[in-house]
Amino acid sequence: MIRRYEKVRYRGLRKNTLQIVTLFALGNLWMARHKLLAMG
Repeated sequence: MIRRYEKVRYRGLRKNTLQIVTLFALGNLWMARHKLLAMG
């Protein structure tokens, strides 16, 4: 029972981490785009 719970929790953690990484990547692209537009 506990082992199964840990497995599910780990899967959720991994999913959340992926979402956070994706958000950061998109945010960085957005910021870089604004800087490039300002320079160009």
